[in-house]
Amino acid sequence: MSLQEEFKNAAERSKTDISERPSNEELLKLYALYKQGDEGDVKGERPGGFDFKAIAKYNAWEELKGKSSEDAMKEYIDLVNKLAN
Repeated sequence: MSLQEEFKNAAERSKTDISERPSNEELLKLYALYKQGDEGDVKGERPGGFDFKAIAKYNAWEELKGKSSEDAMKEYIDLVNKLAN
């Protein structure tokens, strides 16, 4: 199975195989790793105002700037596997 296929499989498993709700920190890490693996470096402007959830998601993704998509995919797969157990 290719890395791309494992990544997509992990994304599907993240919706069904994680029985306990991950912490907010883990959720942000899942989001950021997924976005970095799928789209690469963060794009667009940082959200403003009082949309704290959007700001937190943007900041988490921005922290991964420069990380290769392949590395982000591997870390995402590892994190899903860890949370699913």
